[in-house]
Amino acid sequence: MKLQLHFIDYLIIAIYFLFVVGIGFLLKRKIKTGNDFLMSNRNIPLWITSLAFISANLGAQEVLGMAANGAKYGLYTVHFYWLGAVLAMIFLGIFMMPFYYGSKARSVPEYLKLRFDEKTRTFNALTFAAMTVFSSGVSLYALAMLMQVVLGWDFDVSIWMAAGVVLIYTILGGLTSAVYNEVLQFFLIVLGIAPLVFIALHKAGGWEGIVQHVDDAKLHVWKGLSSPSGNPMGVDAFGMVFGLGFVLAFGYWCTDFLVVQRALISRNLNDAQRTPIIAAVPKILMPLIVILPGIVILSLHKQYQGFALPVNANHQTNYNMVLPVLLQRLYPSGILGVGITALIASFMSGMAGNVTAFNTVWTFDIYQSHIKKNASEKHYLYVGKAATVFGILISIATAYVAKGFNSIMDLLQLVFSFVNAPLFATFFLGMFWKRTTGHGAFWGLLAGTSTATITYGLTTAEGKGGWFANIHVFYSATGQAFTIAWISFLVCFIVTVFISLITKPRPEDELVGLVYSLTPKQRDKSKVWYKNPLWLGILILLITIILNIIFF
Repeated sequence: MKLQLHFIDYLIIAIYFLFVVGIGFLLKRKIKTGNDFLMSNRNIPLWITSLAFISANLGAQEVLGMAANGAKYGLYTVHFYWLGAVLAMIFLGIFMMPFYYGSKARSVPEYLKLRFDEKTRTFNALTFAAMTVFSSGVSLYALAMLMQVVLGWDFDVSIWMAAGVVLIYTILGGLTSAVYNEVLQFFLIVLGIAPLVFIALHKAGGWEGIVQHVDDAKLHVWKGLSSPSGNPMGVDAFGMVFGLGFVLAFGYWCTDFLVVQRALISRNLNDAQRTPIIAAVPKILMPLIVILPGIVILSLHKQYQGFALPVNANHQTNYNMVLPVLLQRLYPSGILGVGITALIASFMSGMAGNVTAFNTVWTFDIYQSHIKKNASEKHYLYVGKAATVFGILISIATAYVAKGFNSIMDLLQLVFSFVNAPLFATFFLGMFWKRTTGHGAFWGLLAGTSTATITYGLTTAEGKGGWFANIHVFYSATGQAFTIAWISFLVCFIVTVFISLITKPRPEDELVGLVYSLTPKQRDKSKVWYKNPLWLGILILLITIILNIIFF
């Protein structure tokens, strides 16, 4: 399905590459210390941090993966937004950002050191570092696949070319360069994909055409969740609400340093709190751009020829090709270049976000803590740049692992269930139960991660898993990931509580600013409502509830 691009299309793509590299060069002269490179010295305005917050998550796994899930699971996919994102983003802004920002922690693992101890921090830093380069590799794989299938470029050449561009602008301008590029990429993604959705929806006959030609089971949000066999996603209400809505959602949005980092570089605490809450507004609307294409293509396939999805090497429907197929069939020359550039931007945004999070954690939480503690700022600047190169090289290696999955979102949810799910149990207890100890946190994290590994090794879904034995088969890879998430969360929670009760807690005076009950509450009655994180959060929550009722 190679596309026939014209000169104008290649020109648009080339201008984009030159622009993102140019931003890196412009910001290079402002980078003088390791903190400048890795944390931007907390001087980024609110509108930039809010867009960067949403764009850091708007990578290949969302743009390509959610379109894939839209075709595979239908409207149930919006739970990743209205249940699995918005609530957690509001909670992060209102309750958790005061701890992160007020503690002056440069990373999530560093907060764990302040609240617990060094071993807990190190364990999380290592697992998070592995997760970020794996996620970065998924973005890189998706981009290379697009280049190979759509443009006819060599898969290996595409990987190295894309990795090289991200390396250049990240190593030149550090986190600041990545953040400003993420804002640019956000607008490119919206402008490049939104017209495609409009054209596809019009060709399908609008919403009426979708209702007429798409299986009704894929056009609901809550109906059919009484059992895994009653819906295309293969999950039940408990797995959806507790596994996704609570464990995975709060585990990702509240503890994943990739997104938390974008709020931490805000100019003040109020901006840091409002960053994820304001970002929740476009998050609510994002299904129109990233999920609807997958549903529309099902309708188009029933009405017209040429909209069938190809199969992958395992002879499974390759849902990842939803957007490439729509681009091929619906976009003319010129606009096609904008659409391809939008996809490239999404992949590079996701990759750069993960790489900048990786180099910060590696430099501050691993290298500075265990290898060289009292070096100069210039030394840590060089270490951060070296970590950027190292992270991208590992991402290239992990890109080849992603080949075996027909929906990259299934793969990402599985990774999150191993790392973020048990981590959220640790954070939840640490922030709201002052009795939680460092020993409890460490052994709880270890137990939760190990349980996730064992559970995956004893179960299968869509032919994957079952390393040790196959004692249960899930209806879908998504259902398997949700189940692993809540099991690992509960194990971590229980082990942390048990170990904490038999070990000595820290004195309360050492936990001020780190535990909710021991931290003075900030009250600023002079704030207008739209600057108050609580009122903003309530308004967005009401909108989300209404949308869930409408599409029940």
